[in-house]
Amino acid sequence: MPAVKDYYQTLGVKRDASEDDIRKAYRRLARKFHPDLNPGDKAAEDRFKELQEAYDVLNDPKKKQMYDQYGFYSETGFPGGQAPNSGAGGFGFGGFDFSHGAPEGFGSFGDLFGQFFGRRQQESAASARPEKGSDLEYALSIDFWQSIQGTQVRLNVNRLDTCSTCNGNGSAGGGNVTCPQCQGSGNVTQMAGNMRFSLSCPRCGGTGRLRNACKTCSGEGRLPRTESVDVRIPQGANSGSRLRVAGKGNAGTMGAPAGDLYITLRVEPHPFFHRDGDDIHIQVPVSVSEAGLGAKIEVPTIDGRSMLKIPQGTTNGQKFRLREKGVQNSRTRTRGDQIVEIELVTPDVRDDRARELLRELAKVDTRDVRAEIWTKV
Repeated sequence: MPAVKDYYQTLGVKRDASEDDIRKAYRRLARKFHPDLNPGDKAAEDRFKELQEAYDVLNDPKKKQMYDQYGFYSETGFPGGQAPNSGAGGFGFGGFDFSHGAPEGFGSFGDLFGQFFGRRQQESAASARPEKGSDLEYALSIDFWQSIQGTQVRLNVNRLDTCSTCNGNGSAGGGNVTCPQCQGSGNVTQMAGNMRFSLSCPRCGGTGRLRNACKTCSGEGRLPRTESVDVRIPQGANSGSRLRVAGKGNAGTMGAPAGDLYITLRVEPHPFFHRDGDDIHIQVPVSVSEAGLGAKIEVPTIDGRSMLKIPQGTTNGQKFRLREKGVQNSRTRTRGDQIVEIELVTPDVRDDRARELLRELAKVDTRDVRAEIWTKV
């Protein structure tokens, strides 16, 4: 049997969580552990794969039903053709041993196999019902200025699109045809040792009929294609922002609506500007004379140049705030601030005149600049 995994625990939700709760938990964790947002982090990559595996099962009603009932999901039904809890000596379920015949009240072996294996066959036949298309995830890197000013990008998205030949219904027309595997009876015979079992036909799900499948899409109703999608990046978008493009996920089956495309952004860093929420931080070099005497200096902002008054006696590392010179928040329409940190640059002493001036300054400024340190040692 496949290794038992607690998909609910993986997504951090309760077993009675709604579809919406499961979807929200997956999106929140997928955004946190996405490989593009954690480059080179193998643990984050493995965690992201676990989240995708759990969501693939819990987001699909049929897969979730099997997982909730048997504790695992397998595309091929029960491992090795055995039902859960089956022993080496015969078929078993829930602690009953059927190797010497069915216990009283369980009916025939055909009924038993129909109960266990017929479920998947019936689901296969039911898969022809309309199903909403799955969502798609796309990671996109943009540069600093694109995130600040907003932009529009064109993406090439690989998605399942509606088959134009059959308009998505998977049928070539002309009605249903007789199932070639069961010859229309809806049942097939299977041998297990010297015993013969009658099972529902796995190909037609026991109906005895098959759709006259569209030759272009082989009855799927969808075909893979690469589509160009224009996406607007709003002004002020930041790393981790998640954009939704409705209807650009995989197409649904038999006329059901398509899923959505979700784009997770990663903003490339800027060499001088550093963003913290809606605030912009920058270090600006200031000379000793400017800091000591005070000055008005030009500083770069995301809007261009701006004047900043440096008061007399400004020290290294001191910070000043330029109101509303930060990033505009796309939701609140308010702007952050720009924080300017002073980086004091020592004089470039290259001649006797410069050295003499520094000596004169030392005679005037007789403070012990390390006095406070010694009082606390």
